[in-house]
Amino acid sequence: MTKSYDVIVIGAGPGGMTAALYASRSNLSVLMLDRGIYGGQMNNTAEVENYPGFKSILGPELGEKMYASATQFGAEYGYGTVTSIEDQGETKLVHTDQGDFEGRAIIIATGSEHKKLGATGEDTYSGRGVSYCAVCDGAFFKNKEVVVIGGGDSAIEEGIYLTQLASKVTVIHRRDQLRAQEILQQRAFDNDKMYFIWNAQMQTIEGDDKKVSGVTYTDKETGEARQIDASGVFIYVGIEPMTSAFKDLGILTDAGWIKTDDHMATKVPGIYAIGDVREKDLRQITTAVGDGGIAGQEVFKYIQSI
Repeated sequence: MTKSYDVIVIGAGPGGMTAALYASRSNLSVLMLDRGIYGGQMNNTAEVENYPGFKSILGPELGEKMYASATQFGAEYGYGTVTSIEDQGETKLVHTDQGDFEGRAIIIATGSEHKKLGATGEDTYSGRGVSYCAVCDGAFFKNKEVVVIGGGDSAIEEGIYLTQLASKVTVIHRRDQLRAQEILQQRAFDNDKMYFIWNAQMQTIEGDDKKVSGVTYTDKETGEARQIDASGVFIYVGIEPMTSAFKDLGILTDAGWIKTDDHMATKVPGIYAIGDVREKDLRQITTAVGDGGIAGQEVFKYIQSI
């Protein structure tokens, strides 16, 4: 038999757990579904220094605390990869590889994931010098030399941000010119802390047992392998929303993000989206939590209305 809930939250990162907390505290039956362990990308974050209430906390520890809070009013947690959602009007059928679940309202909190560079050592040093977010991790590299890989808006914006903290920021790009907006390029070229390596193919991120020590790249014009020292490697080769399961709902932008209003509602009544999966600028734990609080309250209002 298909088990029914008032609210099904797809994704158990900081946004999904906050939404589950708010919805279950309103005496709604709630199921959190995730394809892995709760916590989302926090589980891959060695240390969090920009979440209010904690001067510093390990990412997995913050995830544990959020989970305890999210489930204190009866929200259930379950494993399952969502394959699609079927809109049946006042109810929605969520299809997963573990069976089907029925909900009166759905909150999508599946997040996004950074495209991998594919260089040797990228996975080994993830969270130990390799980062995909300067706002999250830049403070760990004060007065140190770092590398930014990429040439688009995100790479240059984050590189400029890092110059406030690092002693030197070297941008490594595979082409002979940047793809970022002209105004960002000019700011970067005018910044005396920023340096550029062109026509470079990244090969290896190097380090010891604990942290990154440098990178090796190939000069595409000469074929020569070169190495530079760096304490941190920030990778910006693209980001993708995890929304393939929702393509038939008509709620995605051309780029695959979910567009919502200020109440986190999509254009399908009863379906909401929060956190990194939304079309938005800043993707942080704090913004996901804010979205989750709004959606958790909004689903209560929606269910009351039907």
